[in-house]
Amino acid sequence: MGRELKKGTKGPNSKYITRTKAIRKLQISLNDFRRLCILKGIVPREPPSRKKANHGNTAPTSFYHVKDIAYLAHEPIIAKLREHKIFLRRMSRAMGKQEWGRAKALEESRPRYTLDHIVKERYPTFIDALRDIDDALCCVVLGASLSQHRRIPKADLDDCARLAAEWQLYVTHTRSLRKSFLSIKGVYYQAEVQGENVTWVEPYQFLQKIPMDVDFRVMRSFLEFYKTLLGFVFYKLYTDAGLVYPPPLDVKKDAAGSGVDAYRLQPVGGAPVDQEETKTTGKKKVELGGGKVLTGRQVQKAIASMEVDGEETEQVEGNPKDVAAPLATAKAVPTSTQALDTDTLPSTEEFIAQPSKTDPSTSSTLLTLHALANLPNSNTKLFEPYVFFVSRESPRHILEFVIRSFGGVVGWPASCGGGSPIESEDDERVTHVIIDRPLPEGGVLGEGRRRRKYVQPQWVVDSVNAGKVLLEDAYAQGKTLPPHLSPFGAEGEGAYDPLAPVPGMEEALREVDEEMEDEDEDSEEEEDVEMEEKEEEKTKKRHRRGKKSTASAVQVSNPTDADAVRKAELEAERLGIEPAEFDKVLEKAAKNKDRDVEEEEGDDDDDDDEEPKKVETTKGASEENMAKMLLSSKKRKLYNLMKRTNARKEEEKVKLQKKKIEIAKQKKKSGR
Repeated sequence: MGRELKKGTKGPNSKYITRTKAIRKLQISLNDFRRLCILKGIVPREPPSRKKANHGNTAPTSFYHVKDIAYLAHEPIIAKLREHKIFLRRMSRAMGKQEWGRAKALEESRPRYTLDHIVKERYPTFIDALRDIDDALCCVVLGASLSQHRRIPKADLDDCARLAAEWQLYVTHTRSLRKSFLSIKGVYYQAEVQGENVTWVEPYQFLQKIPMDVDFRVMRSFLEFYKTLLGFVFYKLYTDAGLVYPPPLDVKKDAAGSGVDAYRLQPVGGAPVDQEETKTTGKKKVELGGGKVLTGRQVQKAIASMEVDGEETEQVEGNPKDVAAPLATAKAVPTSTQALDTDTLPSTEEFIAQPSKTDPSTSSTLLTLHALANLPNSNTKLFEPYVFFVSRESPRHILEFVIRSFGGVVGWPASCGGGSPIESEDDERVTHVIIDRPLPEGGVLGEGRRRRKYVQPQWVVDSVNAGKVLLEDAYAQGKTLPPHLSPFGAEGEGAYDPLAPVPGMEEALREVDEEMEDEDEDSEEEEDVEMEEKEEEKTKKRHRRGKKSTASAVQVSNPTDADAVRKAELEAERLGIEPAEFDKVLEKAAKNKDRDVEEEEGDDDDDDDEEPKKVETTKGASEENMAKMLLSSKKRKLYNLMKRTNARKEEEKVKLQKKKIEIAKQKKKSGR
């Protein structure tokens, strides 16, 4: 006889454990358990049957998989958490006894831990980490916008501000920004980094009110992991771009309120370079001294000739000796132009053209992966020809980041912070002034204001989303702005698209035009004429009705029946109706009879056509029900949920389309 199994030890529900049992098994506190789950990425699971998994108890609780708890039991951080608990007990005892020397020694030996191994466990490859930094960026940018509070350590806020500035600096340098959207919640950005789309939201720079119902211990646990993750990712990104990480901070600019400008890009092995020097125009050149200048193409070919020993390469333009002589110096001390772009860095992966042995006159070309990655994007140079000046009421931090990510130069008044490359809007280099205040009294612009464009901040974001520089007239100072649409597309297939044409819009506008024309034609004189015409028509109708009253009194029930026709003829003679009038009545009765017969035949045909449609509809519904019966309960619920969601989207779409039509009709009437 086999051994009797204890109830609840076998089956799918036995693989789940409640949170209370998990804490007892790990022998840690609830706060430490929450912190550990956040760091390791462990989330509650849903068992097949909550009642069976909890041994008959139906009280609401959280369940975790047994393997997840076993995975947490081997985490080295648990030992550090226990050491920290002992440290706090010893520190409390030393402070109570006023043993300051011992307390100082304990503080110096405080147990510390790192999260590097957890980042490597959760993200085996760099691409995995890059795909998961959306939430990390949102959390860090939010922390950078908060003010100092007793519940949030200042060190965490400083780290958030530093990481947010480093990310903006990298996106600006590589021109990776692709989309932006100004919403009520904040500003949405999307950047393309190594083929992956990274989306994050940044709050507006208003004074944030710290909510009291938020558990900041949980938020700090997330922030602790996110800081380590972003440190790994940023180091890899900066290193691949040939830059030093972390970028050095200019203390003077930081004290002057320069923001991201306070951080300076520094090439590996080179000196820090200001961001304004990173804007390249024209071809890259290297000065040799004595008035000689080499282009970037000549330097690249010279490097290729040195790397291929014993093989002849194409001759560069100019004297080859002039290229080889300063080559070592140019490589040892990078110029400001070389520090700006990774394209000028030497690479052994570039394709070197070799002369053909059979046909020396032909040359071969081949694009490598490195060359394809460095191909310039036309949209990233959207604002290169322009110089912008941001007025004091416009959001400088948003516009500076967007404009610089697309090659433009930005300046701002001294009241908004130091480090501006342009002192005032009267500078001759300024082509656009971004202003967000109404026109001056009278609406007359001075002579100096006519030489440049004055636009509102939305013009910058809409131009970026459109991929081209839009006309400034619609965004001029004091004008009503056009709708600001999200560039991230609709929610899915069948969702409302504000740019798509609305069915029935043309007919509605045509009806409005007709109504407006009718209203314009109405006047006092025309009303009198119409009234007279109506009176005449009424008089004529009464006259015709009087003539036909006697004829209409004669009714022929069946024009094909001789007896019925004879009775009607006798009745007509008695009433004094002429034979011609009686013949008309007889013809009309025959036509009505024929029309009734045709309608009956048509109704029969319609019934015959509708019957197959009803059969097909019933057949389709039965097939759908049969298919749903074959699904599992979980999939059937999911299918019903999808149908309800699609129906809700369709209702919202129709509602928004009707609203758009009504708005268009009101605009048409108001613009009359």
